[in-house]
Amino acid sequence: MVNNGLDIIFVWATKIIAIAAYKTVTYSQWEIEKHYQCTQQRLGLFFARARILDSGPDTFLRSYLAMATIRQYFETDFDYCLRVKIKYDLGGDSHEGAVLYDANAKSFFVAFFFPGVACTCESFLTFLRSLNYGETGLNLNGGIVLPSAKQFPGQLRVENSNPFEIYYQLFGDPSWRNLFSIHTSRRVFFYSETNLSLSEIERLQSEADIMGHDLQFRADEYAFGRSQFEKPQAFISHDSKDKETIARPIALNLQRKLCPVWYDEFSLKLGENLRQSIEKGLKECRKCVLILSPNFFANNGWGKKEFESIFTREILEETQLVLPIWYGVTKQEVYEYSPSLLNVKGVDWSALGEDEVCRQIYLAVTTTE
Repeated sequence: MVNNGLDIIFVWATKIIAIAAYKTVTYSQWEIEKHYQCTQQRLGLFFARARILDSGPDTFLRSYLAMATIRQYFETDFDYCLRVKIKYDLGGDSHEGAVLYDANAKSFFVAFFFPGVACTCESFLTFLRSLNYGETGLNLNGGIVLPSAKQFPGQLRVENSNPFEIYYQLFGDPSWRNLFSIHTSRRVFFYSETNLSLSEIERLQSEADIMGHDLQFRADEYAFGRSQFEKPQAFISHDSKDKETIARPIALNLQRKLCPVWYDEFSLKLGENLRQSIEKGLKECRKCVLILSPNFFANNGWGKKEFESIFTREILEETQLVLPIWYGVTKQEVYEYSPSLLNVKGVDWSALGEDEVCRQIYLAVTTTE
């Protein structure tokens, strides 16, 4: 048992399980229609704020599914923290959660995920009332995820005892401290697939304050807001004739991996200057996914201009930015379009398929050189 403000009952594992893979989400047509109907019923406010009413349900659905889901944000937010995966049993239901240890702030807090669209404000309040600091038991569920090496401002030392201990040392600090000795902040995060109105969220937070909880409620509007301000890591340059077969599947797949992309269907807004938006995306992206196809080679319009822009940026920054995806083209055709492209390792869409191609794109885009 760990006694630091909130007693947490852990069944400690014999070793740490470090998890570095993202879960992806697939949808059947029935699931998409069902989810869209549920969302449409509950998100009148969300529709207005997203400013996409005039673009029709198909555009909304593509934009909505292109976003990272609230579950993915639950799994990947606070990557600077040590994450202990837990489950909390209440009223016959098992709730997925995490205890997050923030060494920098010297405090820990909890987060819970609520799947489905059947939760209510009252059910959330019942859940909050059951959380009592120093009394509530939370069971280990699936191991521990170490902080991101890029985000954690120090180093960790793991002692595989029983129970095991984790010590941390922040950069510039000579002392090693026990991570499990830090205190609770009484912050509670709810990640919910059920969307509440603003008045319901205000009520929830008000009553949480009375109970001694500092509650943050996150649902679809949070996910949508996050997606709008994340700079694109990958720019997808393609011919419009290849949109259905390859460009859109790549965009959706990368977004589900929490890899923001510049893709015209998701990034261009009504009335926006096309040239400025494209140039901004090309300047900000970490990599440019170049879909090389017979259609792309035959197009002397925007596809050619995008290639020339990213090629110029490569010369200016002296770095490799292009990720070629070969789609029904030969080496000779690539050479005739641009001899320099043959010197860049590409992947063959037809030979490897969507999942493997997108996995390699994701690694190339997110790996720090």
